[in-house]
Amino acid sequence: MKVTVTKPPRGGKVKAVSSKSHAHRVLIAAALADRDTEIACGDVNEDIRATVRCLEALGAKIPYENGVFTVTPLVRPVSSGAHTLDCGESGSTLRFMLPVACALGAGASIAMQARLPRRPLSPLYEELTAHGCKLSAQGSTPLDVSGSLTGGVYRIAGNVSSQFITGLLLALPLLKQDSRIDVTGKLESRPYVDLTLQVLTDFGIEIEEHYGSFIIKGGQQYKSPGKATVEGDWSNAAPWLTLGAVSKQPVTVTGLNPDSKQGDKALIHILHRFGANVETDGSCITVRSGDLQGIDIGVRDIPDLVPMITVVALASEGRSRILSAARLRLKESDRLSVTSQTLSAFGAKIKEMHDSLTIDGGHPLHGSGVDSQNDHRIAMMAAVASSLCEGEVTITQAEAVNKSYPRFFEDFRSLGGEITEEQS
Repeated sequence: MKVTVTKPPRGGKVKAVSSKSHAHRVLIAAALADRDTEIACGDVNEDIRATVRCLEALGAKIPYENGVFTVTPLVRPVSSGAHTLDCGESGSTLRFMLPVACALGAGASIAMQARLPRRPLSPLYEELTAHGCKLSAQGSTPLDVSGSLTGGVYRIAGNVSSQFITGLLLALPLLKQDSRIDVTGKLESRPYVDLTLQVLTDFGIEIEEHYGSFIIKGGQQYKSPGKATVEGDWSNAAPWLTLGAVSKQPVTVTGLNPDSKQGDKALIHILHRFGANVETDGSCITVRSGDLQGIDIGVRDIPDLVPMITVVALASEGRSRILSAARLRLKESDRLSVTSQTLSAFGAKIKEMHDSLTIDGGHPLHGSGVDSQNDHRIAMMAAVASSLCEGEVTITQAEAVNKSYPRFFEDFRSLGGEITEEQS
């Protein structure tokens, strides 16, 4: 789909969509629990559907009606034979469901689409094979899995993906034996692990943490709380909070938990550092522009925010540097490179290095045609950046937003933006 922004949004109020990060974790915990769970989740996207598909393939029942998932847990032991788990393009689904399937002893054929087969699975891959499972070669799709996971010591580097640790934290309580996860080096994206630990606690799973290791007792039972609610998504609120910072009119996003464990909540602190005015009133966050000045910001724990941070940097006077960003090269696109290329097409003064971006802000930008490279964060970034551009902005592969935010362009219009759509 090709979208042309003929008029950028002005400002206003928009409700946050449901957090896919939270939804993945709650759905998996509910499918492993002792009884049914009702999960209020007002929005469903392609990544969430992928996790639901995989859980249903293993025997759970997860109908969705009127904004509520009703999860009937899968029956253990899981039936023998290969189960087809279609992860679509969801890295979270793959990295969470792979160790869970191994812990259940469920033979599986894991299907992946687009760039997902090329995204890294090491060192999780090696740890699973060292603890009783057989996997076909990395990069193959489908990825065939057999055997049953055993307890013991798992060693995971902390600088590749926190999703590997989350997948093991979800899976290892199911084993008979005790286990330990030793995280080597600095754990990046730590807030996502904290979100996992919160969900595990909500479902009665006990995890101890000592000096960089997670201690997991075997033989635990997930216990359903009966009802759960998926939080508003700070990651997908980022486009609108950014818009408030760079536009003449304020933007308010409702339905956000200011006490959330989601790491991308850090955006409100970052916007304040740039000089934007940020107000919190319960679950409502309002951002107004201010005297924006360039800053240096490390993004080791918040890689998904980089495209929007870069837009704020372009609207700021002086130089900004986005540091510790190498992991963006392993996303749905080489997101560091594509961010630079996309904004350069608008006339931005931006320099890409191995693990950083340097942006000289405060210069005029112009409209242009750009390609999202099938990356939802890039499509949203280009749409928000249109508010800084003179002339129309055209985005191809704009349907990429369906991965995490299917109603993105509907909300874009509600804030005063005008677009035309052309099906490819």
